[in-house]
Amino acid sequence: MARILITGMSGAGKTTVLHELSQRGYRTVDTDYDGWVLPDGTWDEPRISALLASSSSLIISGTVENQGRFYGGFSAVVLLSAPVEVLIQRVSVRANNSYGRSEADQSAIRQYVLDVEPLLRSGATLELDARRPVADLADEIEHLVAAAGPA
Repeated sequence: MARILITGMSGAGKTTVLHELSQRGYRTVDTDYDGWVLPDGTWDEPRISALLASSSSLIISGTVENQGRFYGGFSAVVLLSAPVEVLIQRVSVRANNSYGRSEADQSAIRQYVLDVEPLLRSGATLELDARRPVADLADEIEHLVAAAGPA
């Protein structure tokens, strides 16, 4: 069974790629929504553990401080990355999330690229250039699902 985590900075396209994979019929969970992240900014560990113990393949997206605790439960950890100016441009115009529009948010994103992205990179099994077309990124992730075995 495939268990894929898509991670990366705000604006990298995690939600967009996850939506594309959902449209292709994959079971997906965007942990930015529906209470997966606790008020302290970490994943709800019992809930994530139960999700990873479920009996079907799935693709999860998110970037939280405690995600590394779950890396052993994933077939692959995919880092979507892009230059910081691309990230800033994307977050400043997206319609589904207001984070990133303010100067303070954009300053925080710049700092996270310096401080957090290297940590994500060190835990990733694959890094993809998030400037590539969404369909191409989804194709790459589909290959990971296929390589992990039947659902």
